[in-house]
Amino acid sequence: MSQTQTRRDAEALVVADANASAPTAREAAAQPRRSTVAWVVAVLAVSVAVVAVVWAVLTVLRPAEDPLEAAGYATVAVAPGEVGSSLSLNTVAVWEPTPVGVNGGAGVVTGVCVSAGDEVRAGDVLYTVDLRPVVIAEGAVPAFRPIGRDTRGSDVAQVQRMLAALGYDPGPADGNAGAGTTAAIRAWQKESGVPQTGVVDLGDVIFVPSLPTRVSLDTDVIARGKTVTGGEEVVRGLPAAPVFTIPVTDAQAAMIPTGTPVQMTAPDGTVWDAVTTDQTVDEMTQTVIIGLTGADGGTVCGDECGLVPVTGEARLSSLIVTVPTVEGLVVPSAALVTDAAGQIAVVNEAGVRVPVSVVSSARGMSVIEGVEQGTSVRVPAVEDAG
Repeated sequence: MSQTQTRRDAEALVVADANASAPTAREAAAQPRRSTVAWVVAVLAVSVAVVAVVWAVLTVLRPAEDPLEAAGYATVAVAPGEVGSSLSLNTVAVWEPTPVGVNGGAGVVTGVCVSAGDEVRAGDVLYTVDLRPVVIAEGAVPAFRPIGRDTRGSDVAQVQRMLAALGYDPGPADGNAGAGTTAAIRAWQKESGVPQTGVVDLGDVIFVPSLPTRVSLDTDVIARGKTVTGGEEVVRGLPAAPVFTIPVTDAQAAMIPTGTPVQMTAPDGTVWDAVTTDQTVDEMTQTVIIGLTGADGGTVCGDECGLVPVTGEARLSSLIVTVPTVEGLVVPSAALVTDAAGQIAVVNEAGVRVPVSVVSSARGMSVIEGVEQGTSVRVPAVEDAG
């Protein structure tokens, strides 16, 4: 190849390379427009950011509007009234008897002489076995043997005290069944209509820890026609009063702290005053059980516990006073406003805040002090949901 041809090829390559790297006319015209758009976008982004910051500052720093000003309001007059709150629930009353006496006789029960809850004293007949009366007496030692002439022991002294309480003369209660004791036994037997043997047979007497006492009999064992063989726990002593409790839900329990007054309607329609005590949870039902005691610290039913049925559960309607009733000047609780310092006030019709103190609140109403009766105060209006 000649040198002239080689030079021409090299010059052609230089020209082609220059043409490839140089922008076209259209591309050259588009470059200024791209720069302008980018600048406009940047300016808009900065403007939006500035506006957002200004709005946030104004929103945060602007004082909160008074709800009585921001929304519509109505006015109500401060007027005399009362505020209180209560729950209507049932109290459950249950007697919890404990075994106190054991039957010692054997035979057929021919009669039952006491009803559940009856109060008995020394010598009272509880029931009969083969027409022979079974009586009750006070003593710590259960009957375990016949007692007759020359029998000695603390159980003998118990029989002697019973005979003396019934008006017989067994002599001193020295635990020695001498002639005087056996004579008193015969006199007692004659009065009872049984053979006058001078011996107290096993099963004639059931000893219990103390008398007088209220008792109930185990009706599964002691009933006409039932057969007893001896050794059955048949006499149950009742405590001075039944146990009173109120079963409630968790939410109700939170409203009923210890010491809450309870007004209970007794079976005869009178009212028994009580207060709440401890709270326990029934593991089976997960119900909260609230205990009760008398308002004066004694029994709930006082001297009228006999009105509560001895068997089963008695349910007595009760009023649990969660907020005691207070009388005074009353306004809707919604009329109360609180400033940053915690001062409670009402806003009168002219828009002036009047400081007040709250005596009691319940069910959306409050008893207040510090404002005159008849003053019109603002209450936020309730928007119509329809």
